Order: sequence, then structure tokens, then C-alpha cells
Amino acid sequence: MTFQQPVPPPDHGAQGPFGLGAPTGPGQPARSRRRWLKYGAVALVSLFLGVGIGSSSGSAETGEETVGAKAEPRPTVTVTETAEAAEPEPAPTVTETETVTAKPKKTKKPGPATSFSGEGEYLVGEDIKAGTYKTAGAEDEFGCYWERAKDASGEFGSIIANNNLEGPGRVTLNSGEYFKTNRCQEWKRVG
Repeated sequence: MTFQQPVPPPDHGAQGPFGLGAPTGPGQPARSRRRWLKYGAVALVSLFLGVGIGSSSGSAETGEETVGAKAEPRPTVTVTETAEAAEPEPAPTVTETETVTAKPKKTKKPGPATSFSGEGEYLVGEDIKAGTYKTAGAEDEFGCYWERAKDASGEFGSIIANNNLEGPGRVTLNSGEYFKTNRCQEWKRVG
């Protein structure tokens, strides 16, 4: 009988045969195997903790929190619809209708104004109504000027009457005349 001596494993330096750790001697488990077992156990425990936390935090749909609460059966809701008794349809109603044509209200034609600005030239009877008008006076320190004229020529000979007012004033205007006003407050018809 020949005895052979065991052949020692090849030396791979500080790394094991697959680069997973230091070489191990007889009776010692491989460090890489221990390391994988340790990481695997940590991963498995983390998985169970995550699943446990996720299932105990309640439903995102209902917003209920079940941490520390006992699971109770949920109530069942039953909806029952009752059919209403069919009512007989009412008999058709016969009504008499009368057609009425609405007549529009009579509107006044926009005629000549009875109040107007203190700045401008107006034709009495067309732009402004004939009658007596009054003003509160001048708008500023330069005074209020008014003029009655036979026509709109602006000639000196067409002036019927005119005046410069320091305070309130009145003027009577006849149809067909031209009335010119400058720097005056609003004119209002008084008669």
C-alpha cells in the first residue's frame, strides 16, 4: 500500500481562486461564502420589513391607516332601487292660442338739443332748439364769449348780437340763427 500525501491547493496570493477573498485553510468556511450569506440574510430581512411596512400603512385609495388597528370586516352596502308605479299619461290638453303682433313703441326723433357745450357753433332749430338759454358763466379767467349771427360766414356784418360774460348770462335764440360760444360753461334751455 502506498500512501500519498495530499497536494496543497495552488497559491493565488492574497485572493482566493476566484478573487473572492483570502485563501482558507482546512476547517474554516470560505470568507466569500460567509459574506454572501450575510448580505443575503440582510436583503431577505429588509424585504420582509418593507413588505410588512407597506401592507400595514393602509390603502392609498381610502386613505385609512391600519397601524395598530385590528382588521375588522368592512360593511357591505346594498343599493335597492324600487320601481315607481307607472302613472297614466295625462290626456293631451287642448288650448286655444291667439296671435298678437307687438307694435313697437313710438320713439321721438332725435331733435335739436336743449343743452349743449359752451364751446362751438350751432344752428338754431337744427342743432339746438330755439328758446332762452342760460350759462353759469366763464370756464376760466378769460371770460365767456357768445354771438348770435344771421349766417355762418364769420363776417362782421352777420352778427346780430354778442357779449363777453364775467358771470352767469342768458340769451334768447331764434330758429334759423347761428349761435357761437367760446370758453363758456354748459348752456341749458330755461324757456
